[in-house]
Amino acid sequence: MFCYQCQETCRNTGCTTRGMCGKKEDTAKLQDLLIFALRGLTAVAACQGKARDKELGEFIAQALFVTITNANFDNDAITALITATLARRDRLRCGCSGALPDCVTWNGTPAEYAAKAAEVGVLATENEDIRSLRALLTYGAKGIAAYAHHAAVLGKEDETVYAFLVEALSALDKDLSADELLELVVNAGQIGVTTMALLDMANTTAYGNPEISEVSIGVGQRPGILISGHDLRDMEELLKQTDGKGVDVYTHSEMLPAHYYPAFKKYPHLVGNYGNSWWKQPEEFTSFNGPILMTTNCIVPVRDSYKDRIFTTGAAGYPGVKHIPDRRDGGVKNFSEIIALAKTCPPPTAIETGSIVGGFAHHQLLALADKIIAAIRSGAIKRFIVMAGCDGRHKEREYFTRVAESLPEDTVILTAGCAKYRYNKLKLGDIGGIPRILDAGQCNDSYSLAVIALKLKEIFGLNDLNELPLSFDIAWYEQKAVIVLLALLALGIKGIRLGPTLPGFLSPNVAKVLIDKFNLKATGEVQADIAAMMAGK
Repeated sequence: MFCYQCQETCRNTGCTTRGMCGKKEDTAKLQDLLIFALRGLTAVAACQGKARDKELGEFIAQALFVTITNANFDNDAITALITATLARRDRLRCGCSGALPDCVTWNGTPAEYAAKAAEVGVLATENEDIRSLRALLTYGAKGIAAYAHHAAVLGKEDETVYAFLVEALSALDKDLSADELLELVVNAGQIGVTTMALLDMANTTAYGNPEISEVSIGVGQRPGILISGHDLRDMEELLKQTDGKGVDVYTHSEMLPAHYYPAFKKYPHLVGNYGNSWWKQPEEFTSFNGPILMTTNCIVPVRDSYKDRIFTTGAAGYPGVKHIPDRRDGGVKNFSEIIALAKTCPPPTAIETGSIVGGFAHHQLLALADKIIAAIRSGAIKRFIVMAGCDGRHKEREYFTRVAESLPEDTVILTAGCAKYRYNKLKLGDIGGIPRILDAGQCNDSYSLAVIALKLKEIFGLNDLNELPLSFDIAWYEQKAVIVLLALLALGIKGIRLGPTLPGFLSPNVAKVLIDKFNLKATGEVQADIAAMMAGK
């Protein structure tokens, strides 16, 4: 195997025997083959004028989502997707002529998948820079696919997003130059902005605009169900099905922002958030005592201490773990098995007490615009530091906690994504009633931070976003963070610090292009970085 799509890849060069995420070699190769099959499907879709087909686009998006880090470890599920992808490709292929790439013509049975998979991974591209750009484009497409899938689940789709996924994946088998691939990467960032705006509209149309909310991090006395991941429709259906059943619902990790939406506040049995970032699952899922529902990515290798009470759904999957099937014919998912199990379990074991505050998405923050602008003009707020993105296991990520603790008291942290668990429980106080940590929500809600920046630029009559008292100190882990980064670059934001390492899939030449063009830089020493950010550097 060879995989270097996440920040924790071995030695920042690539996992070759087993993924740092826990992914085994056979699973990694099947995911490579699924990408290969999708390249063939998209090439045929482009040939047949089907790039904007919504049903096909949603299939492509969901299949890509399965290959994101920590989403799906289930070989049977991935094999079934490869078979379905090849079948779709072959149904569309009639009429495509000329020299067709191998991804369009190859066929094999599941028994032959492993042998083919060994030929089609990222190392099949020999030129280091072309390989790097193809990887960057692929991982950006995976991030777009994840957000597009979430929007589609809530009934919001954009044909231009699906068309780009077709264009991006089918381009991987064309003899494009580095400049042509870089142009596609830049376009990916622009489509990323479109996709995140689409998902924001989908979430707020369905559930209202997030509000400032205080969320308990303690536990109650009743049995509970813990829901993790990012899928708000799964959250809604679980809350409806547990209403009046004597079972409490707790959010975990990236599902924390569900508490901020008005539509979910009417459920008194949504009692709080349990635990922290995704990588602490083994300990926290054990102590929760009740069933756990993983709605999307960020599942880690499952321990025996909770294997009989964890469930997956959607793009998530793990061998030996019960999977809740997708909705059919406009129906809902059936969570009755989870609810029945919860009633037999003891209440969660307390691991924390107190509460945390969030809900500072763009609608809420813009409602506070006058107060924020006055604080900026008076000098009470000297600078905003965007510390959005992902968390991870590396000790080097303590950097982000130390930055938050060490920032001057006239700074405000804007955050979104699970990166916030490095500092969202620090007692940093407020500036004139404005909390010094403003949590906008999930990783996709990084879009909110861009909306806020654009509005401040307009209010202050600036020509460039980079003239704002705003610095970006971003943590990354997986491919949704890749598209968030590309989206920020597409908006013209420069000088972003990215850590705890720059991506291993960036060749020296490709990294240099991003550094020269966008002033992208790696995180460094805490005090030096703070001094530079406060100086606008």
